[in-house]
Parts: sequence; C-alpha cells; structure tokens
Amino acid sequence: MKLIISCVLLAFWRGLVSGSRSPLNDFQRSEGRELVPTSWNSARVLMLPGLTLEDCARRCSHTLDCRAFNYETRRSITCKQLPWVEDGSNAEVKRNVNCDLYEKKVYVRKCIVGKGEDYRGKVFTTKNGHTCQQWWSKFPHDHRWTPTATNGLELNYCRNPDRDRIGPWCYTNDPERRYESCNIPHCKDEVCITCNGEDYRGQVDHTVSGRECQRWDQQYPQQHIYQPEKYPDKSLDDNYCRNPDSSPVPWCYTTDPDMERESCQISKCPAVPKRHLRSSYTTNCFRGRGEDYRGKVNETTGGIACQRWDSQYPHEHPFYPNTYECKGLEENYCRNPDGSEAPWCFTSVPEMRTALCLHIKRCADDIEAEDCYHENGKNYRGVVRKTRKGVTCQKWSVNMPHKTKINPGTHPEGNLTENYCRNPDGDQHGPWCYTTDPKTEFDYCAIKQCAGEKVSIIEPAGEFLMEYATIMNNKCFLEVYLCTQLYSLTEDTFWTCVGTLQYSSVH
Repeated sequence: MKLIISCVLLAFWRGLVSGSRSPLNDFQRSEGRELVPTSWNSARVLMLPGLTLEDCARRCSHTLDCRAFNYETRRSITCKQLPWVEDGSNAEVKRNVNCDLYEKKVYVRKCIVGKGEDYRGKVFTTKNGHTCQQWWSKFPHDHRWTPTATNGLELNYCRNPDRDRIGPWCYTNDPERRYESCNIPHCKDEVCITCNGEDYRGQVDHTVSGRECQRWDQQYPQQHIYQPEKYPDKSLDDNYCRNPDSSPVPWCYTTDPDMERESCQISKCPAVPKRHLRSSYTTNCFRGRGEDYRGKVNETTGGIACQRWDSQYPHEHPFYPNTYECKGLEENYCRNPDGSEAPWCFTSVPEMRTALCLHIKRCADDIEAEDCYHENGKNYRGVVRKTRKGVTCQKWSVNMPHKTKINPGTHPEGNLTENYCRNPDGDQHGPWCYTTDPKTEFDYCAIKQCAGEKVSIIEPAGEFLMEYATIMNNKCFLEVYLCTQLYSLTEDTFWTCVGTLQYSSVH
C-alpha cells in the first residue's frame, strides 16, 4: 500500500513539474530571422494562422515532420511549420523584423546531453576517422536496427539508439571495425567558462542537479526580473544557463516550482597567464560601466578610503578575489565586479557599506556625438556602432559570431569600415549592422533621422526616468530606467523603455 501511495505521489509531482514546462524549451530562437524554402520546396510548408506561440511550438513538437517553424507577427499572426532546419540546401535564412525562427534544439545542437540518445546532428565519422555505414544497409556489417520516423536513424549519421554509455556511435564502412564511438562532446564541455562565466554563451540548459532550465523570456513557474529585452547585452537566450547578475558561476531559473534557481555544471577553461591582459582594460579612465577599469584609485567620490577586497571587515561580502579572479579585485582599488553603473568599492567606514567612485573620468572615445541620417541612410558615414538595443556591432570584415553575406568585398561602395552602422543594401528602415550577440544576427542602429524627415523605425522624442518596484517570491525588485518616447509607422504613439537600465537592486 505504501508503495502504491509513493508511486501516486511521484507521478503527481512529475505532473506538476512537466506542467510548468514550456514547449518552447525544445526550440532555439533566432530573433528577426525566417527560414525561406527554395521554390521547389515551398509546398512542404504547413501554414497555421492564428496560433499562439506556445501552441505553434506544441504542434511542431508533436509532428514528426516538423523540425522548425517561422512565427510571423505582421500582418497577421501565422505559424509556418518546416520539415528542415538551417542547413543551406533546402532553405535559406533571411532577415525579417516581423518574424522569429524557432528550430528544434536536437537538430541544431552540436553537442550531447546525457548519453546523447536524442542527438540528431549530422556527424558521420567516428573518433578514429572511420566513415559510418548507412543505417538502412546491412553491409559490411549486418545489424538489427531499422530506420523509422521516430528513432532518428537517418543516412549514416551518428546515433545512440540503444542508450549506450559511450554516447552516439555508428557501424563503420571498415569490414575490420564493426562499430565505434563518434566522440561528440558533451554540452557542459563544448564551451568552457573563464572567471565566473559572465561571458558564457554555450548551450547547457540543465542545472547541476539535472533540473531543466526555465526560458528567460517566460515568467512561469518562476517570476523574475531578467527579461531578455531589459538586458540585451547578457545574451539571455532560450533557456540556456547564463550569469546576468555576476554570480560565482552560470545559473538559471528552473521549471521545478519548488526550486527557484540553481547553478549549472560547466567546465572551467584552462588557466590563462595573468600577463595576458585584455586590450579593453583601462587604467586612467573607464568605458561603459567600468567593468574593465584596472586603475589604482582607492577612495570614493567623497574621499573615503576603500576596504580591501580580500578583507571581510568592516563589511562582509561575497566578492572574494579568488572567486572573481577576472575582475581585478586587487588591494582596495575601485572596481565593478557586478555590473553596477560605475566602478565602486566597499568603504572603510562601518556606517557606509558601499560608494561609487564617480571621480574617475570617462574615456574620451566612450562619448559619442549626436548623429542622424538622411532618407534611408544609404549614404550615412557616421561612427555610431551600437544597435537600438545597445548591443555592439560586429565588424563588417569578420565572420564571427555571424557569417556576413554583406561585407566590404560584396559592397565595396558601402564604406563598410570597422563596425560602424551602415545601410549598404538600401534597407527602408535605415542603417543597421550585424551584432556581437550570437543570437541576434542583425539589428537597426540607435540613430535618428535628421530633422524634418519622415520617421522610419524609431525616433527619440524626449526622455524621462521611470521606477518599477515589483514584489516576487517575498523579494522586492527595484529598477530605474531612462525611458524614451518612440513613434512607429504601424502603431499609435506609445511610451516604452529601450533597455537603458540605470539602477537595479533586490531587497
């Protein structure tokens, strides 16, 4: 009887957890992109108008022939289910500000989770270089496996149909070697972390205890302040582990209602010699929020001496130098280990815990002059290099993180220098750039049209401060934003905040 009750309770608990799970967790989102099929493949696209985003994802998850979907929001909401992901042969990815592309993770992931039984990648050689035998073939090795619509045994790709502990494997074309492992890396090892992992952009989506991560763009089962649109520089993609708050390691909110958040297990990178300093470090001034400031100012704006970072007196704190080894927490110098608005320090006065070091000057090249563009901005030659969401532009001449289709070679007349915003293809919405955010291929730039010209996407028309105070899980979240009034061609006038978070705190 006790065993029956235990089983019922376990099933009930699993039902609660799975009920908190979004079907979008199975997909990788690419904002502002759509997968356009070649003309002879267009008949294989299934059009489903009027579905919500989650319903579209749920339908795709339960359809064997669906591997991705485009979700269009203009002119009407349309879910377009596709039988492929981006591979260059059946369809091409194009920019579309009114559409987001969602691809099933198992088909785009280049690493494995657990034993890799759901791996659906396209590796077809073993760890020692043997080419894999086709799964439908019984030569040179006879076997019991038969490809079906559900087991993923396609062509000669590495798979793990028997849940072997070695991970994905295959039969080989070598008569002397029956089968061999393909040595596909685990996601926790594919991308390593340095320091506390604030710049981690890998694809681990489970915590150290095996709980699945909640998507950053959703508020259930956990409510939180880290919405991707508010923190565009933190790369809060899908439900991957990230570190937006300068914690000791990357973490995520979980889909378990009883566990709000948990750390993730990700491999550490080999130690880098301290003499190899980043070129972005500054010593006499600071850029942005001063996270790369490495100068020797050691007192606050009011002249109060700073407390040493390796000391817990007079103020106890979590910023141990050996935990935050990349933050330059030396002596008692002003630093910014948590992404505050400027360099700061704990003070040597017991009655004053922290204070900013605002007397450190800002670097001259960090202050951009006001700029504007004429008509559609095709002749814009200014030096703005950030998108409207504050993300730094990718250089036109490089192919990381995005492979550029438009570059100095294809458009020599476009003046595609450095990473300045340009409009080489005459986009009607104005200057744009490829971004340094791996999940956002391109975006339009933070440039307004010159006075007297028609507004395209956005035009600033005044600023104001707005405070948001939210109580969630018995915690008070305070955020202060610098907001701008924006206008749209397709909407009425509206007020919105464009990501310029001035201050945030949790009490």
